[in-house]
Amino acid sequence: MEHYADVILPLPINKYFTYSVPEELFESLTQGCRVIVPFGRKKYYTAIVVSIHQQKPVYETKPIATILDAAPILRHPQLKFWEWLASYYLCSTGEVYKAALPSGLKLESETAVIWNPDYEEDEKNRLSEREKIILSVLTDKDKMSIADIEKTSGLKNIMPIVRSLMEKEALFVSEQLKSAYRPKTESYIRLTISPEKLRDLFEQLKSAKKQLHLLMAYLDISRFLQKQTQEVSKKTLLAKAGVSTAVLTALTDKGIMEIYQKEISRIDQPSIPTHEAYPLNENQQKAFLDILASFESKDVTLLHGITSSGKTEIYIHLIDKIIKQGRQALYLVPEIALTTQLTNRLQRVFGSKLAIYHSKCPDNERVEIWNNLLKNKNIEMVLGVRSSIFLPFRDLGLIIVDEEHEATYKQQDPAPRYHARNAAIVLASLHGAKTLLGTATPALETYYNAQHGKYGLVVLNRRFEDISLPRIEAIDIKELRRKKIMKGNYSPPLIQGIQKAIEKGEQAILFQNRRGYSPMIECKLCGWIPKCEYCDVSLTYHKRQNLLTCHYCGASYPVPLQCPACENLSIEAIGLGTERIEDDISCYFPDIKVARMDLDTTRTRKAHEQLIDDFQKKRTQILIGTQMVSKGLDFDNVSIVGILNGDNMLNYPDFRSHERAFQMMTQVAGRAGRKRKRGTVVLQTSQPDHPLIQQIIANDYETFYSKQLEERKQFGYPPFSRLIYIYLKHRDERTVDALSKLFADYLRQTFDHRVLGPDNPPVARIQSLFIRKIVLKMELNISMQKVKAHLQKVCENMLADKRFKTLTLYYDVDPI
Repeated sequence: MEHYADVILPLPINKYFTYSVPEELFESLTQGCRVIVPFGRKKYYTAIVVSIHQQKPVYETKPIATILDAAPILRHPQLKFWEWLASYYLCSTGEVYKAALPSGLKLESETAVIWNPDYEEDEKNRLSEREKIILSVLTDKDKMSIADIEKTSGLKNIMPIVRSLMEKEALFVSEQLKSAYRPKTESYIRLTISPEKLRDLFEQLKSAKKQLHLLMAYLDISRFLQKQTQEVSKKTLLAKAGVSTAVLTALTDKGIMEIYQKEISRIDQPSIPTHEAYPLNENQQKAFLDILASFESKDVTLLHGITSSGKTEIYIHLIDKIIKQGRQALYLVPEIALTTQLTNRLQRVFGSKLAIYHSKCPDNERVEIWNNLLKNKNIEMVLGVRSSIFLPFRDLGLIIVDEEHEATYKQQDPAPRYHARNAAIVLASLHGAKTLLGTATPALETYYNAQHGKYGLVVLNRRFEDISLPRIEAIDIKELRRKKIMKGNYSPPLIQGIQKAIEKGEQAILFQNRRGYSPMIECKLCGWIPKCEYCDVSLTYHKRQNLLTCHYCGASYPVPLQCPACENLSIEAIGLGTERIEDDISCYFPDIKVARMDLDTTRTRKAHEQLIDDFQKKRTQILIGTQMVSKGLDFDNVSIVGILNGDNMLNYPDFRSHERAFQMMTQVAGRAGRKRKRGTVVLQTSQPDHPLIQQIIANDYETFYSKQLEERKQFGYPPFSRLIYIYLKHRDERTVDALSKLFADYLRQTFDHRVLGPDNPPVARIQSLFIRKIVLKMELNISMQKVKAHLQKVCENMLADKRFKTLTLYYDVDPI
């Protein structure tokens, strides 16, 4: 009886592929394991088995080349979760697979093969002439792609020959021998003699004092004589004995000791003892019990707790309760920087049961966490960013989405363009788990769901230890400049506030949501502004590197000495970025340590940790940052926060701009006065009487919510509709214009007025690709499954136009 396997390939193709299962592989093949399969004429891919069956497809199948795993690398319900993500966010399961697995579990090359130097031809396995030619081409090479072998050998259609050589084990797909992941090993030492022969050994080494000293150090560390032998690492032994490697080599040459390799964990284990969670105060305890009560009837609950109200400690108590029930917890945070501060707090309670998972972790660490979860190796909770939802949990009982309003939970590029908050709710339901959404400034959709009974709602409206909310001063910089009281970018109240804080030994945070020195440079005479060659954006000036950089494609350009348009030498920096603020503040306070936290200064894991550690330990007095500083960081000595330009966030052309502005400025303000003292926030704006500014000053979320909801209802935006953005990209502007209009016309035949566009997005060309956007605005009662099915049908109709095949098209479901 022939058997077949449906597999997921890591490709943007909306279907599974079926392969035949060779008889010798059938017993070892299981759902969820990785296999090597041929695809097309010249490629091999690592695929994941979805199902095994006996139904022969209508097309001729190719055989699976080999199995990579003795056991599945996925757990139930991961495949079901992947399929939901692909369906909901309009992408392929292969794209989800690429995003979900750490790179170390995906093999390096899709097409390379390698010669097996141990292969010997025998009577049963005689090689054909064509096989001998291929082997001779490979003999002196580490590995070669199939295309290169065809080119070098002059042979055509060599895949059957490669397959035959693989069956004879004369060559392999190179990944079979060289996976990206390698377990970490360390050298350990053991004694090769019995305790009875020690006396003779002491006599033998009497004249070799260093060797005898090393032996004594080993006996001490290993407790060899107490018959409680502990393993001794080479590193520990040499450090204890204070001798060189040559001394150890002498003992191993004599056969007294031997070195062996032991697999060790890459994950740092905490050395601190664990303790019970801190007791909750009266307000926290009430919120904790309210959350448990809400979970009795609701799968999702919103904890609306103002900044510094002690939400984290409530999370710790909830996680502790879940772990004691034998289940697992996932604690999602929006920013890698937050994991640094939270790690110590969580390790104090959970110790080695905690794993940290984010993109700044080395890939081998991420593979190890994945494997440890698969093998049930003591990981009971994970602290991580959005990609943590893909991990193979045994039995999730609770998912906490902290700062649930944050835009960084939404994946932008590449597909799947998922929102981790919404995906976490689905993942929790598949595990029969509960989801807690926590924030001081809920997303409008989340708060709407809580107000209308879809989610539970628990309110925590008092700060920890009853500290007052910060006093927010709106400084009218337009008026100060008119009166010539303020000439630069910093108002006198802000500078004076920072000065007073420093004199008292306190700290300050300055917020500006633009990195670099300035957003652009401009010729004073003719107004020329340099733009990116590949994108329709002005270039940002980075003074440290003395470069102009595009923040969309990453291209860099030298700073011109004169204007290329009019040859004038007067070129000046326009606008304010974090790098410029750092320079300016260092001039105002030359004896004070100033640090900057933005994408440019936090590219590595250690950089994040060092910046936060320095500020927490008061080695830095002033921290300047972008939105990174707004995301839940807890510093107990910050008495003043400066928001340098509140107007930028108000005027962005997007229906969510006021929501983002309220959330970001409220969160930044919440960094002030967090321990036993009231803080001050200086909000510089040209519109101090703007309703949103007044709502921020009053910390009036309810008024903000009701006003925004009214506008959303009037114009039919979420939560009163569902949005799908359709993006079309092409190198030729006329082509993308024509095809986007044609696509929109097809859609209007069914969706009529619900189709908006095509229009140019705010940045209409990125990396030399011209972009057009079509918006689908659907009522809540319309079946999204039918909408997505129709989108697929329109794509199929568009294929009649040959130009469509050269177009890039993708969807952004529930954009933010």
